Amino acid sequence: MAKRQDTKKFFENLSGAGKSIGVLTSGGDAQGMNAAVRAVVRMGIYVGAKVYFVHEGYQGMVDGGDNIEEASWESVSSMLQVGGTVIGSARCKEFRSHEGRLKAAHHLVQRDITNLCVIGGDGSLTGANLFREEWSGLLEELVQQGLIDEKAAQNNSELHIVGMVGSIDNDFCGTDMTIGTDSALHRIIEVVDAIMTTAQSHQRTFVLEVMGRHCGYLALVSALACGADWVLIPEMPPEDGWEEQMCQKLSENRADKKRLNIIIVAEGAIDSHNKPITTDHIKELVVSCLGFDTRVTILGHVQRGGTPSAFDRILASRMGVEAVLALLEASASTPACVVSLCGNQAVRLPLMECVQMTQDVQKAMDEKNFEEAVRLRGRSFENNLNTYKLLSYRKADSELPNSSFNVAVLNVGAPAAGMNAAVRSAVRVGITEGHKMFAVNDGFEGFYKGQVLELRHMIIVITCDRIKQSASGTKRRVFIIETMGGYCGYLASVGGLAAGADAVYIYEEPFDIRDLQSNVEHLTEKMKTGIQRGLVLRNENSNENFTTDFIYQLYSEEGKGVFDCRKNVLGHMQQGGAPSPFDRNFGTKIAAKAIQWISRKLKESYKEGKVFANTEDTACLLGMRRRAMVFQPVVQLKDQTDFVHRIPKEQWWLKLRPLMKILAKYKTSYDVSDSGQLEHVTRVRPKKVD
Repeated sequence: MAKRQDTKKFFENLSGAGKSIGVLTSGGDAQGMNAAVRAVVRMGIYVGAKVYFVHEGYQGMVDGGDNIEEASWESVSSMLQVGGTVIGSARCKEFRSHEGRLKAAHHLVQRDITNLCVIGGDGSLTGANLFREEWSGLLEELVQQGLIDEKAAQNNSELHIVGMVGSIDNDFCGTDMTIGTDSALHRIIEVVDAIMTTAQSHQRTFVLEVMGRHCGYLALVSALACGADWVLIPEMPPEDGWEEQMCQKLSENRADKKRLNIIIVAEGAIDSHNKPITTDHIKELVVSCLGFDTRVTILGHVQRGGTPSAFDRILASRMGVEAVLALLEASASTPACVVSLCGNQAVRLPLMECVQMTQDVQKAMDEKNFEEAVRLRGRSFENNLNTYKLLSYRKADSELPNSSFNVAVLNVGAPAAGMNAAVRSAVRVGITEGHKMFAVNDGFEGFYKGQVLELRHMIIVITCDRIKQSASGTKRRVFIIETMGGYCGYLASVGGLAAGADAVYIYEEPFDIRDLQSNVEHLTEKMKTGIQRGLVLRNENSNENFTTDFIYQLYSEEGKGVFDCRKNVLGHMQQGGAPSPFDRNFGTKIAAKAIQWISRKLKESYKEGKVFANTEDTACLLGMRRRAMVFQPVVQLKDQTDFVHRIPKEQWWLKLRPLMKILAKYKTSYDVSDSGQLEHVTRVRPKKVD
């Protein structure tokens, strides 16, 4: 990928004055699309552009009229937490014809719209690129037919396209995640968790079909997250004889006193001969071979429904802002691009490079070149698949490598959702590596007391939504919410971005009474318009004097006659509940990677019957840094840590705070140093990083 410049760049120099942006959603709906639409509208208006809704996707563009409507700041209020797409989506056969695209061009020129944000799948984005390529020819035809004049053609001579991928299947190459995927995983895991209770009660086997006609991402990641016994996906057809292997594994698990079996099947699952594998076939197989009580559940469109997850809201909001920046910087020579996620960064990639690679995946599967298909899916898919293989293949004791090492796993500090998934993964991988695995109860205190046992086999946004929804039937109400986090404002800031907060107070960004007064006045002016709900978040240690009670009383007093206030201290409920699919999946993968690193270090440090772990690279912290998982020696963290407040000296997520302020209608400065360069899709297999 292209190297980025280190010099800081701010978007204040980019003006949208005189420009018009159209935003549409096309194809299948996905949770988070509304967050993307909201971000495009507000960012577009913020920079001085006109923004238009194109209702019902390309069909609305072809039909014109009221389907193309100018958007206002208030028109996207209260849509952040709504699933689906409020501006509508439709599959349009007419747009596939030249005549249909000619009508669409006419309707856009009538409103001087020469910038399009298209949110959809690869088909929708391919159609947008074709539209752009034909644009000058379409304008010539419109002039010849007398529908527009030469001046209108000159004023609208260039059409710029930026895409965002909205697809619950995560089937688009070039991005780690598409809008809607994480929310769909939430729906699947909710169902799996519910099924597990009834399955355990009756010792049943459940076969679940999830969406994914051409891509097995949902099936693969949900299998990782819930510890499924077997998974079937299009990219990894089972070898001949898989039926016996699956039944043997189910039987072994039941013999180990496991009271339930879960089999997850992608709707596009096939065998090695490209023959479809159906849930009914699997049920018949399990019943006839094992006699297990087996039920089939087909989740269907429930996976598309419901409230978008925090991840999808943040992803879509970041992509929407980046899309507007890309349109402002576009020129006649700039190819249509798609905004993608790489690690924790938003990047721009040429749209047709990504589309071509997505089509190459299907071509590879049609040719039964499944290894190539997995590689083309990208590093995220490949890592998930490798981790699943590592955890799912259980070797007999005689097959295990001979290791003389004992490895212990312990949890330290406050509890966090996803810890159990990490422990499970660490133990399984450790056993596969041949180590004796031990669990230490009660952290370091348990370690000191000898509470060691050998093991052989082994979020805020929802609350904010509920609080905001409780105010939906009232007139103008503001909620003040206190979050946890110690001196770290990550939870408050990212939760505020995901929930559409009007203000977020954190320790890392000092504030005084003038800031508070300015925020109150800003919110009061907003509430005098059509906006009826406000949300203010405060990190628990943001300021010792400006407490949650103080802020509540200030807003209550200054908002008299305009809005009333309520407050809520979330407390330890933020540490409770079931872990999200992201936490389960991340915990599983990071623990597997950690144990493999430990195994390698043990072998490197083993000399004459002893382990010499006396170099700084033998005690590391594993975590995500920009685009990669990095092992960093703990010694090096000393200079990067504020030990008094127990936070890093530099917080990467602080760059997201201006984005939150912009979407809340504050004038602010936004560092776009990481934006602006069009990168290219990497086809060469990257070097393996331990």
